[in-house]
Amino acid sequence: MAKPRVKERYNKEIVPALKEKFQYSSIMEVPKLTKIVINKGIGAAVADKKLVDQGVEELSLIAGQRAVATIAKNSVSNFKLREGMPIGAKVTLRGDKMYEFLDRLMTVALPRVRDFKGISDKGFDGRGNYTLGVTEQIIFPEISIEKVNRISGMDITFVTTANTDEESHALLKALGMPFVNKNNQN
Repeated sequence: MAKPRVKERYNKEIVPALKEKFQYSSIMEVPKLTKIVINKGIGAAVADKKLVDQGVEELSLIAGQRAVATIAKNSVSNFKLREGMPIGAKVTLRGDKMYEFLDRLMTVALPRVRDFKGISDKGFDGRGNYTLGVTEQIIFPEISIEKVNRISGMDITFVTTANTDEESHALLKALGMPFVNKNNQN
């Protein structure tokens, strides 16, 4: 099996560029993407358990890897939620599958977003991780619009080894993430 093209570009072009930019003494200090976590909360699952199964199925199609149902850790009486109830779905991608998903996200899915001007750079957590919110699952070509009975969103978290948001931003931008240009904002 061939190496994902984003992974090859990372090893050949991005590592030397980031090493020079941030003056790292070793290439082992250069930040890298360790995993991508796709998470989907399904609030209506309290009333209809089938929605969790559909969410798991959709995430499995999008990620190319089996997703799992997430379980409520606490009971919340106002939401009729009991501890142990399934309330969402998640999948964690690592290695080649992670790079394949990143490539599909940047080249196929994000350009299908209506009125797409780039993604916000406000999703960094201060520790080098970035979370992107997607409002519709139908931007992914794996999802058939005819089979979708409820449009829902998801969170995609990029976990990196970067120590700062600046390093993480430089890594994700070099990987090809289409961040909004601050000079061109309205």
